[in-house]
Amino acid sequence: MTAARSRRLRVFITGASSGIGAALAREYAARGAVLGLLGRRPEALHAFGDHHIYTVDVTDHAALAAAAADFIAREGGADVVIASAGVSAGTLTERPDDLADFARIFAINVTATVATFAPFIETMKGGTGPRRLVAIGSVAGIRGMKGAGAYCASKSAVHTYAESLRLELQPHGIRVVTIAPGYIDTPMTRQNRFPMPFLMPVDRFAAAAARAIDAGTSYRVIPWPMGVVAKILRLLPNVLFDALFAHAPTKSGKAAP
Repeated sequence: MTAARSRRLRVFITGASSGIGAALAREYAARGAVLGLLGRRPEALHAFGDHHIYTVDVTDHAALAAAAADFIAREGGADVVIASAGVSAGTLTERPDDLADFARIFAINVTATVATFAPFIETMKGGTGPRRLVAIGSVAGIRGMKGAGAYCASKSAVHTYAESLRLELQPHGIRVVTIAPGYIDTPMTRQNRFPMPFLMPVDRFAAAAARAIDAGTSYRVIPWPMGVVAKILRLLPNVLFDALFAHAPTKSGKAAP
């Protein structure tokens, strides 16, 4: 590795073949970073050019660990690791077939986040410069919404997990950043059949997220007006929350990457 190359930011992103992950890949590619791009669509990953490409399903933990090890070996480590892979689906506990959807959503949104970070931590502990582990949560993780129990619960779990990890890694100088998107214009949200306040273009989201990651911000809701809404939702007593959202529209039953 040349000295010039070693100064380039090294960024590893899961879920990089579409949506938020792809937008973050574009943002960091424009910054001149060297990228490790992991996803299930090789043609979309190769469209980013000369970067490290890993066609991997994040639920395959052995393959995910092997991809991380390859990136570490080739680049000497990572400065930023972003766990962006995620899925959403409408779910109802009363439907027996939805149990599989609950398991799949948690496997991709929660367990795969842990599996993404784990291979990088030891190398990051001995590193210098920006060291960021980035969890992509959601404002949906702040309060539960009807018909979205699996998705809301999984994103709430991501927020809490990242908080625990932040405390664990703080003594080592590693920043754990939680980004909670509001409504972002991606293939996932385009399946929604209800109004989406403050809908944000995905590339604007990626630029704002990258700034929060640069700063090592522990938790950031994007766009900021949804942050205000999120704070209000946290403070609402259950009786008022239930009254306001009892008749809210529900998510589609179809899973979206």
